[in-house]
Amino acid sequence: MRLWRLTRAPFAALDGQGALHHGGRYSPVGKPVVPLASEPGLAVLIALRYLPADRREWPDDHVLGWTEVAAEPVSLADDGSDATVRNAVEAWLDAGQSLLARVASRVLPEADVVLLNVRHAQAHLVPALTIRPFDFAACLHVPPMLDTFRSKA
Repeated sequence: MRLWRLTRAPFAALDGQGALHHGGRYSPVGKPVVPLASEPGLAVLIALRYLPADRREWPDDHVLGWTEVAAEPVSLADDGSDATVRNAVEAWLDAGQSLLARVASRVLPEADVVLLNVRHAQAHLVPALTIRPFDFAACLHVPPMLDTFRSKA
């Protein structure tokens, strides 16, 4: 299974340190876990939500990366409540029975956020991300033809 992550270059390691120290949307502080996306577009949309409102404050060191994992994620309980998902994630991490778990993305429900349990016995088998630079300014650049369409409207 190919999984995607868009992050800043210094945080590309799949070590769960961010969640360990700061928690995540679905994980409590003190639980190392790495959120990944089932689709590259979802990784972009998720990262975009956390950028500062002022584009001049956007870091210029983002990378888009992917890794291949030879495991299927288990589906976690999800009734649409973040609290339910957080509880399910914490129970899943504490049980340590699977490497990956999935929840439907709140940004794009047709895709999944896939969580990597870095304390699982097989976590060391997950390859590091294959990365490339990612530029939000280039991604969100308005094509010249769109300006033409807007002026005629």
